[in-house]
Amino acid sequence: MAFPVAATKAPAGSGTPTFAYATRFIPMIWSGKLLDKFYDSTVLAQISNTDYEGEISKFGDTVRIRTRATITINDYQADGALVYERPSSDIIDFPIDKGKYWGAVLDDVIKTQSDMNLMDMWADDAAEQLKITIDTAVLSSLPAGTATANKGQTAGRKSADIKLGVAATPLIVKKSGANGTTEKDILDLIVDMGTVLDEQNVPGTNRWLVIPVWAGGMLMKSDLRNASITGDQTSPLRNGRLGEIDRFTIYTSNLLPTAVEGANTAYHLFAGHSHALTFASQLTELETLRVESTFGTVMRGLQVYGHKVIDGTFMADAYVIKG
Repeated sequence: MAFPVAATKAPAGSGTPTFAYATRFIPMIWSGKLLDKFYDSTVLAQISNTDYEGEISKFGDTVRIRTRATITINDYQADGALVYERPSSDIIDFPIDKGKYWGAVLDDVIKTQSDMNLMDMWADDAAEQLKITIDTAVLSSLPAGTATANKGQTAGRKSADIKLGVAATPLIVKKSGANGTTEKDILDLIVDMGTVLDEQNVPGTNRWLVIPVWAGGMLMKSDLRNASITGDQTSPLRNGRLGEIDRFTIYTSNLLPTAVEGANTAYHLFAGHSHALTFASQLTELETLRVESTFGTVMRGLQVYGHKVIDGTFMADAYVIKG
């Protein structure tokens, strides 16, 4: 698309009117605006690591990730020979195999009559639509990537007795007053998800938790409400950040995967560490061109992205309904 064009003064003696309309388009400025707005809206940039994003140049790229080797610890004997190993680590291929594009036409007549800053309007809307589409796709892939010991009715690598809900038997989550094996207080659920990660030796730093908006409302009405959840002085951002509880930075989202359970909607709640998920996205194409079929300009863009659960033991999945 073309944007409202700025009036520029024509060179003296050129024989042109005093002011001429410039038709130049500066894609890098628009690209930066869109990406800034995109990351301000999404939770993915907050819960994943984006270490490999700078290595993307086009759709179809593959980034090779070297994982950390595990060193064997041996018993020492004063008169014994030392045993050495050659540590090796797995190579994980991270494909940038997904893309979303948009394209729209602005007729010259409409462009001339418009008195609005269409560039900012399109940047806002494109960022929001990208957020909805890409967040939904990535979050929907997380249940399959979560380690078996970190979900279901026997979660916990050591305890194997933490109930996080399962298909046909979701947990009923309440603000308070939960009672029985199928019900759980929202704060108790958060603590249990933290315990599941603790049993996998997941570091206590850089932990996150993504919950539905209604569960965030329960937290705001819970016993922590007078402390603004955690006493965190940072105001919530557009990415839904609420604060911190039990080493988790809490985010809310309307885009978590759901399923129908009888008359109820069941939700997946995810807890994890930034090491669990890798995500990368780039706006690789942005261009404008004149349309052959009408008097107007088309603007189109291509956003490529990829995501991969690097280590499912660093993530927990609860399956719940609102009580």
